[in-house]
Amino acid sequence: MPQQDYTPVIVLGGGLAGLTVALRLADSGVHVGLLAKRTLEDGSSYFAQGGIAAVFGKDDSIESHIQDTINAGAGLCHRETVEFVVDRGPECVEWLIEQQVPFTREDAGDGFHLTQEGGHSHRRVIHVTDATGQAVMQTLEEKVRRHPNIRLFEQHIAVDIITSAKLGHAGPNRGLGIYALDKSSGEIVTLTAQTVVLATGGASKVYLYTSNPDTSTGDGIAMAWRAGCRVGNMEFVQFHPTCLYHPQAKSFLVSEAVRGEGGQLQLPDGRRFMPDHDSNAELAPRDIVARAIDYEMKRGGYDCVYLDISHQPADFIRSHFPNILKRCAEYGFDMTTEPLPVVPAAHYTCGGVVTDLNGHADLAGLYAIGECAFTGLHGANRLASNSLLECLVFATAASEQIQRDLAKEDLDERPVPAWDESQVTDPDEQIVVTHNWDELRRAMWDYVGIVRTDKRLQRAMHRVELLQEEIRDYYSNFKINNNLIELRNLVAVAELIISSALSRRESRGLHHTLDYPDTESDDNAADTVMVPANFSDNGSGTVASLTGTATGAQ
Repeated sequence: MPQQDYTPVIVLGGGLAGLTVALRLADSGVHVGLLAKRTLEDGSSYFAQGGIAAVFGKDDSIESHIQDTINAGAGLCHRETVEFVVDRGPECVEWLIEQQVPFTREDAGDGFHLTQEGGHSHRRVIHVTDATGQAVMQTLEEKVRRHPNIRLFEQHIAVDIITSAKLGHAGPNRGLGIYALDKSSGEIVTLTAQTVVLATGGASKVYLYTSNPDTSTGDGIAMAWRAGCRVGNMEFVQFHPTCLYHPQAKSFLVSEAVRGEGGQLQLPDGRRFMPDHDSNAELAPRDIVARAIDYEMKRGGYDCVYLDISHQPADFIRSHFPNILKRCAEYGFDMTTEPLPVVPAAHYTCGGVVTDLNGHADLAGLYAIGECAFTGLHGANRLASNSLLECLVFATAASEQIQRDLAKEDLDERPVPAWDESQVTDPDEQIVVTHNWDELRRAMWDYVGIVRTDKRLQRAMHRVELLQEEIRDYYSNFKINNNLIELRNLVAVAELIISSALSRRESRGLHHTLDYPDTESDDNAADTVMVPANFSDNGSGTVASLTGTATGAQ
């Protein structure tokens, strides 16, 4: 194993989960290679508006946060995981405070300002006005860039995980590092490591309309699947109810906190409609709000609905939502005087790579944390502002377990071959990749959206299978580039989403199907765990308590 290519730990992903695990390991003396497929400012964490859910309020409690999370998860949360995360939440937020993240304080100055979002029974979301992700990421990014134990690889996208089984090595299968594309040079580099951490985020870019940046292409989930790891609950894709509806706005999200501070959803005629759908009205969980908007838009033939907080004082709106106010003004909307046009958009992948409570996946030497992982925390629907919390808690747990692994494991020094491009040529028609990308995302939006049917899902699967054949042929014969890598990953994730949705013959949480509108009793609730053909239970320590339906998929 060439020494210049070796780092004890390689972390893929420059979001909150990736930066946290890298910093915690580096601070303990571990050398870390950190890959970001663009820059550290381009991940989903940077764009998170609302905040981090954790128990700090005097009238709040750990048990209340646990129960709110379980209620939102519609019967599929793993209570052990929820307790683990919620209990460790405050200390992980305290770590951010120690890093000098400038969380918003109460006007009186004593204590932090906490807001309330949909599904929460108390004010428990700590935030930095309405740009929490940006503030947190800027604070941690500065520390990462000047840390002597972190080697940063920006503009590098991972191609695949290198495993001993793929190389034909004897003995239990384990991860040995990654192949990655250096986008600045166009070369494939071989990066070896004892431990690989996937912190690559979700896969919302598989849909035509999403609140997430272009980086959310399911890379870690697809790579882990190809490496032989199980993937769970991919049918549960959360659609954020309120993205700004404007042709140039693309993926601009209007935070949940706007509804938490009194914002009301209205039809074009000004009638408020959420009380007709749920007793919690605008503060219902996201799956309920998104489905209600989808229903009203289809029933009335509307292009959008409206979110109105103009009844609040203008100074209140300016102080609580300065960034949203500014961005909306750029598109010609003044939220202090008029309602904002909004539509749902794909926002969060609740499923992912199956892991234990330390973030360890099925493959020895492989971890998955943050949105790319499936731990049982979110169940069938994620509670608002539990996502950044999950990143912090599992990055911390993973860093502690990785340190223990490094102390007891011997380095696998068998050689890893360089990437072989001797049999491929430069691509002749890049437009093929562009067309396939567009076709995939439109098919997923049309057939695998907020409301589903078996017929729609089967149509989507047929298109995905045709696209996979074309992509396999393209991948085998031409030099790869960023767009092809991401498309290959998105198609793999699309198949997992569709297969999981077809396997769930009920409506639950984020998965709503007209063919099976009823929900099974919670006593019969089960996870949908997809098992790859190359899965091997080699005692790597994955979730022993995981109960669910194991559905074979290629």
